[in-house]
Amino acid sequence: MQDSTFKPPKIPELLSPAGNLKKLKIALEYGADAVYGGVSHFSLRNRSGKEFDFESFREGVEYTHARGKKIYVTINGFPFNSQLKLLESHIQKMASLKPDGFIVATPGVVKLSHQIAPEIPIHLSTQANVLNVLDAEVFYELGVKRIIAARELSLKDAIEIKKALPDLELEIFVHGSMCFAFSGRCLISALQNGRVPNRGSCANDCRFDYEYYVRNEKTDELVRFSGKEIYARNPDNGITMLLEEEEGVGTHIFNAKDLNLIAHIPMILESGVIDSLKIEGRTKSSYYAGITTLAYRRALEDYAQGDFVESRYKEELGTLKNRGFSEGYLIHRPFERLNTQNHWSAISEGSYQVNAEVSEEGKSALCRHTIRPNEPKEIVSAHLDSVCLGKNDIGEIFEKNGKKYLRLFKILLVNGKELESIHSGNENAFILPFALPPFSFLRQRL
Repeated sequence: MQDSTFKPPKIPELLSPAGNLKKLKIALEYGADAVYGGVSHFSLRNRSGKEFDFESFREGVEYTHARGKKIYVTINGFPFNSQLKLLESHIQKMASLKPDGFIVATPGVVKLSHQIAPEIPIHLSTQANVLNVLDAEVFYELGVKRIIAARELSLKDAIEIKKALPDLELEIFVHGSMCFAFSGRCLISALQNGRVPNRGSCANDCRFDYEYYVRNEKTDELVRFSGKEIYARNPDNGITMLLEEEEGVGTHIFNAKDLNLIAHIPMILESGVIDSLKIEGRTKSSYYAGITTLAYRRALEDYAQGDFVESRYKEELGTLKNRGFSEGYLIHRPFERLNTQNHWSAISEGSYQVNAEVSEEGKSALCRHTIRPNEPKEIVSAHLDSVCLGKNDIGEIFEKNGKKYLRLFKILLVNGKELESIHSGNENAFILPFALPPFSFLRQRL
């Protein structure tokens, strides 16, 4: 808790992922100042790019600007010569939408973007791996307005870059998946699946379940290892690492924990050098887009009011599916031997299960996990204060221990059908007893 003389520094932009039009709207509803997303394989997220076509992305740009917010277009893939003409056409089409910035990764694409669309600011992708003043200066001289720092950059080094280049904006990741490779420059997926990470189609091979095999000295065949323990040893320095495999699951030797810097928001803001806080996760769920944005929004607002309480935000972030959390490298150096790896699971459940996603108009919802009559579900919303208590023949909204809950007495679909229960996969919306704020969620503790 800060004292009464506390004077907060300038609050940086909160930048959230927009994997599709719905997630874009959710991120803005839950407090994002800006969103980022893209169309096509140039956006470094093929799956996410496929959820946007040109027209829906145009709608997203218009929706964002109508709310006085910003949107940045991801064009941060690494193009081959055979793609350059297509890239030129893509830049022209994206420029016609008048976004607030292009996120690009290479000097050549920086130059090409300036030539085609000199009016669109350039943000340099984290893929460019800027770690020092020299590299930052080169890109600044090329006309880059903002650098999205390498995840390996320390806050101390960010301060040095800002001292040398005060007009250069700095953006850092504060939450989301971490790649075990240097700034995501990884080829495991390409080698194993033919899916090139830096062209937008990473298969997340680092998250796979792997099994132990050894070579039979007599037959030269690889056979499953049946012993209880196996070690990797460096003969030069004698360091030995136990590789553990859970029976029936496998081992996760490359699996990094997720980044979570919520505890360091005060330190980041007090440095005075960070212009934008970025949340990773365009391919993650709608619930993730809303909850991460809401947690960091509240942390920023509470800090500005001198009322930052870390546990408030940690609890909400813990409701999300995650791989365990790490503070990454902003505070610590990459080579420090810290607890940044998750050797046990590709991903773990959060503390809550999402049961339903409320529609944009707030009168109906889609089921995401089993719902039965008379089972209370907690309401989650960016505007929970506006939710009124009440009761009718369909259900009720009540309050308990400072939280608001919805309980259905019967499950009525918008098509008029009544069900005894509803399950995930049923894409027929059900009617809510009272309207809720747009894009609210219903959830239950696991």
